[in-house]
Amino acid sequence: MMRATSLFLLWVSCVFGAPVSKDRQKLLLISFDGFRWDYDRDVDTPNLDQMAKDGVKAQYVTPPYLTITSPSHFTILTGRYIENHGVIHNMWFNTTTTEKKPYYQSQFVNEWWDNGSLPIWITAQRQGLKAGSLHFPGTASSYQGQVAMVQEVEPLLYNYKNETAWRENSDKVMSWFRDRDLDFVSLYFGEPDGVGHKYGPDSPERREMVRQVDRTVGYIRHSAEHHGLTDQLNVIITADHGMSTVFRNGLVEEITLSKIPGFSFRDLSFHLLDYGPSGMLLPKPGKLDGVYNTLKGAHPHLHVYKKEEMPEHLHYSKNDRILPIILWADPGYVINGYFPVQFNKGEHGYDNQEMDMKPFFRAVGPAFQKNLEVGPFETVNIYPLMCHILGIQPEVNDGHLSVTKHMLVISDSRGSGDEKNHLKNAFTGLAAVAGFLVVTFIAIMSQKMLKRKHKNKRSDSFRDAQSEPVQSSF
Repeated sequence: MMRATSLFLLWVSCVFGAPVSKDRQKLLLISFDGFRWDYDRDVDTPNLDQMAKDGVKAQYVTPPYLTITSPSHFTILTGRYIENHGVIHNMWFNTTTTEKKPYYQSQFVNEWWDNGSLPIWITAQRQGLKAGSLHFPGTASSYQGQVAMVQEVEPLLYNYKNETAWRENSDKVMSWFRDRDLDFVSLYFGEPDGVGHKYGPDSPERREMVRQVDRTVGYIRHSAEHHGLTDQLNVIITADHGMSTVFRNGLVEEITLSKIPGFSFRDLSFHLLDYGPSGMLLPKPGKLDGVYNTLKGAHPHLHVYKKEEMPEHLHYSKNDRILPIILWADPGYVINGYFPVQFNKGEHGYDNQEMDMKPFFRAVGPAFQKNLEVGPFETVNIYPLMCHILGIQPEVNDGHLSVTKHMLVISDSRGSGDEKNHLKNAFTGLAAVAGFLVVTFIAIMSQKMLKRKHKNKRSDSFRDAQSEPVQSSF
């Protein structure tokens, strides 16, 4: 009996230690930086169109404010609004030393990224999966001492437009899935953001880059098939923000803070300006109200807020890294400090409710329905969707699976991070415990019945012996 019990307990431990599902699905997250929601409307995009027929297309998605690269991408990776994950800008800065680092150098400032929120790479790896990232913002950092299992950061002065490199990176990621058995990979392309800035979102150069994006989408799907991943691999393609045309050449009165009557940079300890349509100011002690009142209403297309007064829908106030005064401009305008130093024809960083700031969204694979177009949703909800597909428990986040769950096939029976996985494990555990108790009960009852039967036999034999007649010897 003891040996049977030990064997059964060993079997139970094997059940709990076994993976929930042998046919787990893989996920590739792709970002094409600055791909606005309507960029496929004035360009022939047969591969994106086919992807929509084979999967899911959203009308558009809404990024978080501030609508710039690093903060928006980290929201996708964590499911948190920018005020909650803390990567509040593309630029790392220090208000005491007034030092600032540009986008690329900020990728290597670990404490800027490792601020309490975990990207999906780390969460997946902590739950037994394998993850990687290629060029995705945040890849260079470690989080609570951990990095993506397979990672590649682009070199300085990298050519984000090189289509040959795009194909090589696509094949590299597919080999990670096939040869290294990765479960999740994030892949980043730096266009059409670059051409949108340089030439404007309505330019022929932008339209040609969209054609390159479309060719790459087709190549990625072909590469997945070539690597034998079609039946396992889900692909989500989206972006961090859109793009808006900047008004120049005397068409408008530009916003230049130094020209505003009563404003002085001597009243500031630190400022983050000349970075598109947004800015932040740190006034010197006792100067906050004066600076605020001077700038408020100074230009009809300049919005000025104390951080605690920021509109709630922007979720951009409740973080110590955010400076006391926040500025942003209406679409078409940029904020200059002393004088204009930026001459892009396209910009982003505007209010995330502006349609020009909305990115696109496509998804295809065994987890997704086919030929389904859905309404708009916030990019903060992409994270719980990815966790569901991977079958992992999400970290605390600001998204909701209910927003995107209708995109999934009805027969999807893998565990979601916050529902099915736990239910399946719970039922498996309960079944194992119930089975063990039943076996134990049967064994104990059988032993008792056997003992009783033996006892009854001995009693009957004794009574029979006592009742036999004594025979005479004569």
